Amino acid sequence: MYKAIAVMYGSDSSEWEVACRSGEFVASRIDGDRYDVYEIFARFGRWQVVACKKKDAMKVTFPEGARPEIDKTDFSVNILGEKVKFDYVYVVQHGAPGESGQLQGYFEMLGIPFSSCSSSVSAIAFDKYACKSYIRDLGLVKCAPDAFIHKGADIQAFVDEVSSRLRFPVFVKPTIGGSSFGITMVKDASGLATAVGYAFAEGPTVLVEQGIHGREFTCAAYRTSGQIHTLPIIEIITSNEYFDYDAKYNGNSREVCPAEASEDIVSLIQNTTARIYDNLGCSGIVRMDYILSDDGLYFLEVNTIPGMTSASLVPKMVRAAGLDMTGFLTDIIENG
Repeated sequence: MYKAIAVMYGSDSSEWEVACRSGEFVASRIDGDRYDVYEIFARFGRWQVVACKKKDAMKVTFPEGARPEIDKTDFSVNILGEKVKFDYVYVVQHGAPGESGQLQGYFEMLGIPFSSCSSSVSAIAFDKYACKSYIRDLGLVKCAPDAFIHKGADIQAFVDEVSSRLRFPVFVKPTIGGSSFGITMVKDASGLATAVGYAFAEGPTVLVEQGIHGREFTCAAYRTSGQIHTLPIIEIITSNEYFDYDAKYNGNSREVCPAEASEDIVSLIQNTTARIYDNLGCSGIVRMDYILSDDGLYFLEVNTIPGMTSASLVPKMVRAAGLDMTGFLTDIIENG
């Protein structure tokens, strides 16, 4: 059994505040009777302990300006004269470096176990175009027609290509990042160049996907003791045009959990999720998003570090499955 658990949150991306809320929730639900739990805020290379709770003790929060700094040579910290070496990391960073594989590579080099996918799997899943190309080749699920552009390419030529090959509306999104940052739904060619420029603010590559009409579902999978499990599926019904940042975080959506869907639909989505999880080589809790259209199930994206606030989708799935969140996290930590 592990002793000192580091919960790493924050990130270098636009999602850092969401990641903080997720990390604080995870830290609060890790079993404090089994582990010493340390909350680490990491952003732009500065890693600091913001709070710690040792077994059977009160939580201690460090004020800004007096937060102990992590020694990156061995991933340890000195707190009140005691050197603490973390022996497990629960990664709750949305965006780079915690979702891109960079942080995982660091822990792999140090030989410290962690909660998420490996560095190589994280890197593939983090890039929407790379991940979609991988998933498309598996033949497990449909993928929407798309187009791809690098920063510096001829945008007008790209607009012409998209207009000739794809049907509007299209979704323009940075290939990295999440929480719908940088995403725009474009209804005709006149708005495409501006949307591509907006997406470039989040990263150097952009994916444009043909919009698929249908019901939006999401499902999460995890592996414990060598076996893949899936959680109850959720249907996302938004009052906005699509499930954007406002719908996600400002209450402009309804998340039906478990989804009101036939057994066939539930089985299709759960089985597809488990097969993608297995074929991609995932570990930890991974959420996958889909659109169910009249002509089949379409893959949207893989979230290797999904939101973990009390109102997030995965905790809702865990509750719907009748699982205790603390016991669930212990299973992930000890048996994942």
